[in-house]
Amino acid sequence: MLSLFLKSLLGALAVLAIALLSRSKHFFIAGLVPLFPTFALIAHYIVGSERSMADLRTTALFGLCSLVPYALYLLAVYWLCVRWSLVPTLLGATCAWALSAAGLLWLWGR
Repeated sequence: MLSLFLKSLLGALAVLAIALLSRSKHFFIAGLVPLFPTFALIAHYIVGSERSMADLRTTALFGLCSLVPYALYLLAVYWLCVRWSLVPTLLGATCAWALSAAGLLWLWGR
């Protein structure tokens, strides 16, 4: 139970950092916070402690490949934000991420 609380606390701290940075003079740093490997650390710790090091290595490789959908999300936000309002931009970018993530899962399964 304590470990679950600590994991949720890490997520809450990340959200707090994003909220505070977005209101600062250096608002753009808020885009760096999601790249801090908070959830990757949790995932890698769990996989590394419950499975083999080969499985941890596979998890790390898949995480590296998952940067492609994230990059497509960011490119979609960058391109759409000058064409659409905020909500459609974020929905469109999320759809780009979901489609590319589904493609990644399909390719990984082959």
